[in-house]
Amino acid sequence: MGVLMSPKTSVPSGYVKKENLILAVCIAFALGFFGGIVLTVYKSGPSTPTPKASAKNGGNQKMVEALVSETKQNPGNAGSWIQLGNTYFDSSQYQKAIEAYEKALAITPENANVQTDLGVMYRRNKQPRKAIAAFERAIAADPRHEVSRLNKGIVLLHDLNDSDGAIKAWEALIEVNPLAMAPNGQSVDALIQQYKQGKAAGKPKG
Repeated sequence: MGVLMSPKTSVPSGYVKKENLILAVCIAFALGFFGGIVLTVYKSGPSTPTPKASAKNGGNQKMVEALVSETKQNPGNAGSWIQLGNTYFDSSQYQKAIEAYEKALAITPENANVQTDLGVMYRRNKQPRKAIAAFERAIAADPRHEVSRLNKGIVLLHDLNDSDGAIKAWEALIEVNPLAMAPNGQSVDALIQQYKQGKAAGKPKG
């Protein structure tokens, strides 16, 4: 689960500080192992507050209705679109999250965090190439954006079977941060070397 925000907290554009990019694990791949460990992709922003058992008590629906109303009244408010997208993200409504994030990005296209979250939603919506494109836009907006680089490699490896591309994405990540860590707690550099040596998942050297 993501780190929850206060129900009264607004979400301004560019709302995530760079030092707090990696806040929550949001997806565990059901398939695809790297060094025997299941990799995950990360959501770069905090989740919106979701009441317990919201699907049963209608709390999440009320939140959605309030945010939809807000976006209709103030369609130029990127923060409201982001918060709506996060709410859909947390309730696994992939297409609706995509639409909300795209509305936000039409206003603030350089928001690397939202581009990354959009990419995660594209991946979960079985659109890996669009996910990669979103991660690349995040990187273009913020060349030091670590989560987008990590996610790009994961999608390339597991969804597009592009191990060479994945390694290049992660090599670019350790150029940004030599101490970057994978979701399993191992350094990205060590995983790259392990994969290159053909010790991961029984694959030979490529």
